[in-house]
Amino acid sequence: MDNNKLDLLVIAVHPDDAELGCGGTIIKHARMGKRVGIVDLTRGELGTRGTAELRDEEAREAAAVMGLVARENLRMRDGFFRNDGAHQLQVIGAIRKYRPEIIISNALMDRHPDHGRAGDLVNDSVFLAGLQKIETRDDSGALQVPHRPRLLLQLIQDYYIKPDIAVDVTDEWPDKVKAIKAYRSQFHNEEYVSDEPVTYISKPDFMEYIEGRAREYGKYIGARYAEGFTCRRLLGVDSLFVLK
Repeated sequence: MDNNKLDLLVIAVHPDDAELGCGGTIIKHARMGKRVGIVDLTRGELGTRGTAELRDEEAREAAAVMGLVARENLRMRDGFFRNDGAHQLQVIGAIRKYRPEIIISNALMDRHPDHGRAGDLVNDSVFLAGLQKIETRDDSGALQVPHRPRLLLQLIQDYYIKPDIAVDVTDEWPDKVKAIKAYRSQFHNEEYVSDEPVTYISKPDFMEYIEGRAREYGKYIGARYAEGFTCRRLLGVDSLFVLK
């Protein structure tokens, strides 16, 4: 048995992107017995509040809340990584390490320029990871086996994007909020005392916006809360009766 193999892998650029965009979906599938993990591309070291070290700690706390079996950070340079060969090889290595069935990446266009660039980086790396003539090695130096997941989705972040699919996360919503609030340096938390500037996401009403988006997506599928995803290809199902 491959102990690294995951069913679902979220590859997101900043610690907390996964929690905000698809924390409920992560929790839902972990509770279903699926093996779920996150690969963060950067440590979010350019964030106005907190430090890279604190965000490492917060990411571990959030991982425990969500029931992840794996979380690692590729330590790319926040704000300055590129969709180029060197960075693609890092992502390819992670895909081949975890061999997921499904990958979720950042939105392809968003307020933060890192998000769209990361979405394109993951999209290109997913294709390249399946090519046999691209060689990568694991931590022990062994040659990795090519792997391409069967599905790549993108989460939705700041900008409104009409989703191609929505996942009911009503039952998972309280723990999604708990996972987000693990990032006490980033989001409003009365117990986090600092003289750092107030930011767009640290204001108390930011969580109301997150809830409002989830309520809107939920409305369209008859759920209280939902998370939306986009896909660059046509999605298919085996039966119409699996649709809500």
